[in-house]
Amino acid sequence: MTEPADQDAPAPPAIERPASHQDAVELFGPRFQDTPAEVYRELRNTYGPVAPVLLPGDVPAWLVIGYRELLRVTENTKVYGRGSARWKLWPQIPPDWSLRPMVEDNGSLLYREGDDHRRRAGAVGSALEAVDLNQIQDATQSFAQDLIEKLSEGSRADLIPDYAHPLPVLALSRVLGLSDAEGVALVKAINDMVDGGPDALRAQIEVRGTMERLVARKRRGPGPDTTSRMLADPAGLTDQEVVEDLMVLTLAGHQPCTDWIGMTLWLLLTDHDYAADMGGGRRSVRQAMHQVLRDHTPVQIFAGRFTTQDTVLGATRIPAGDLVLLGLAGANTDPYIRPHAAGAEGHNAYMSYSHGEHRCPYAGQWIAEVVAHTAVETLLEHLPDVELAVPADELRWRPSPWLRGLTSLPVTYTPAHSYTGGFGWD
Repeated sequence: MTEPADQDAPAPPAIERPASHQDAVELFGPRFQDTPAEVYRELRNTYGPVAPVLLPGDVPAWLVIGYRELLRVTENTKVYGRGSARWKLWPQIPPDWSLRPMVEDNGSLLYREGDDHRRRAGAVGSALEAVDLNQIQDATQSFAQDLIEKLSEGSRADLIPDYAHPLPVLALSRVLGLSDAEGVALVKAINDMVDGGPDALRAQIEVRGTMERLVARKRRGPGPDTTSRMLADPAGLTDQEVVEDLMVLTLAGHQPCTDWIGMTLWLLLTDHDYAADMGGGRRSVRQAMHQVLRDHTPVQIFAGRFTTQDTVLGATRIPAGDLVLLGLAGANTDPYIRPHAAGAEGHNAYMSYSHGEHRCPYAGQWIAEVVAHTAVETLLEHLPDVELAVPADELRWRPSPWLRGLTSLPVTYTPAHSYTGGFGWD
């Protein structure tokens, strides 16, 4: 694990941009935030499947946007290692760098390799596989109904903070063994952490504190939850290992699912042809969800991998010790797998869950899909006339280099209590 940054240490030397990155594109700012697909297309046309890019702070990295190249990176852990201590730029990275929480080794399974990673990932996978998906569906539906009931006090709401944000973390709280109140309190901290803003480091401390208290509580009194199963796993995880891996589960389980819900609702509210097809029974919510994964995947970039030696990828030479970013969104639109975008709707060749031994556990994928699907279907059932309250081009996207999602989705509707639906509300 990388040592915590010393806030009182002298400022590191300014990062000197390498020759390979003199004309690199910035992965931040309004243009990347609003139209990332255009940026990926231009990068592909200029550099091919591997492009030099800059992260906030003028930090150089390599973005892999080729589908085949991304498979190669995620499968070859000997050349593209997960341990971030290999990054040669650490001496030049400021202690308060906003993206530090998402790149620095925090002791979690994300940065483990070999047998150690398999031990940790096995314990997490086994704990998640024991989750009852029917119970999660029922819990999500109950939480969704409670949120919709609050929305029904008026006829206008913002579906991101009022619905999509709290719902996944409430469901996740049941999975982990957190109270509903603890889950709600985590929402803002998680958002601050993944957005990489000025509050990211504070948010990381807050999330860790919640997990430390949860592990201590479950060590004293185990229950039928994922945390207790991780603590009891034959792998013999320490309390600290469980804390760090719970942070990974919380971040990976909440925010991408929030954005998946929000983006699916956005698709249905802005693509009137798609909505009409759903109304006619020609398409389904599940199809809309998978179109979002293909075209607007919530995790658009994942950081990352670190080269263990000089290597060549997609005709691009990458020195040892460099940061390689997994461009999941860019790979999903690679012409190699989507030569004709209009005819690619049914394909399932997308990298939204990554690939290789560090991919999202299958059980985690199943839980996320149950939560997102239940959230969207429940809202549409209770608010069937929901409409966008502002022009689509006025919607704003979250300022994160990692995640693709809306900051706001204002809508109008007829309050749910005016309907008599399958849940007996009248």
